[in-house]
Amino acid sequence: MEEEVNITYLIFGGHVEVHKYRYLYFMVLFTVYILILCSNSTIVYLIWKHRDLHEPMYIFIAALLLNSVLYSTNIYPKLLIDFLSEQQIISYQACLVQFYMFYALGGSEFLLLAAMSYDRYVSICKPLQYPTIMTKRRVSIFLALSWLVPACEVVGTATLSANQKLCGFTLKVIFCNNSIYKLHCVPSRALSILGLFILLNVAYVPMVFILFTYAKIFVIAYRSSKEVRTKATETCLPHLLVLINFSLLCTYDVILMRLESDIPKIAQLVMTLQLILYHPLFNPIIYGLKMKEISKHLNFFSAATENICFSEGCVGVLHHVKGSL
Repeated sequence: MEEEVNITYLIFGGHVEVHKYRYLYFMVLFTVYILILCSNSTIVYLIWKHRDLHEPMYIFIAALLLNSVLYSTNIYPKLLIDFLSEQQIISYQACLVQFYMFYALGGSEFLLLAAMSYDRYVSICKPLQYPTIMTKRRVSIFLALSWLVPACEVVGTATLSANQKLCGFTLKVIFCNNSIYKLHCVPSRALSILGLFILLNVAYVPMVFILFTYAKIFVIAYRSSKEVRTKATETCLPHLLVLINFSLLCTYDVILMRLESDIPKIAQLVMTLQLILYHPLFNPIIYGLKMKEISKHLNFFSAATENICFSEGCVGVLHHVKGSL
């Protein structure tokens, strides 16, 4: 006799006229997803391919872009399926997995940016000690901690949420984030405390550390030669732009959680889309155009690919990809 499996399903209620615009939504999001995969993967490939980019700064950039690919892949496939489905539903267990990956990878983003800021601090403020401080072993430890620390901490909130009784089954969003807390019958104090601890540990503390290290860098660069100031601007400005962009998006996520019922549905959808549209495309554009060494290899790669494609009639496609980067 087969055992009965009790599966709880949740409804995504954040879509706006999905039945009317399903194919438009699908084509736009599918195009964005392909651009995210291509642009991020191209720069990761260039860093892996060229030995002159096998330095801590570029390794951290590759890790950050890989994180963006994983972050997007956690959301886009399910979202694309929902656009073509009659009902936008997900099992509670699958929703918890998406919730877990969303915040674990988001926390990794802050810790990777913190590791990058430390690398820039040592490079500019302690250039003679740089080879002995930023060793391969230390870089590997930073990378491992950047992914493992958020993964281990967020698993606690996912586990506690899995044991909560649900009194609601409609999420006012289009993917699983901390809105699932509003479905619980009784607000969990343990979840609130753990969530605050994780927010401080993987977001606010790294952000304060990043701002502190860059303040030190700019003070020393201001007192140094023009060459040092140029180096500081070229390498630190892209990291700061990425930090500001991602911090604003995380603020959106908190606002959506606190003011969900007070925000019009269309405005809420636009704000939610910003969490998944801009940032994964923003990173490769910033690092591909603003980092001199990556930009040089990217231009060479594009030119070489264009020469290969010319005889096969794919120049138009190539120019489209180059434009996205």
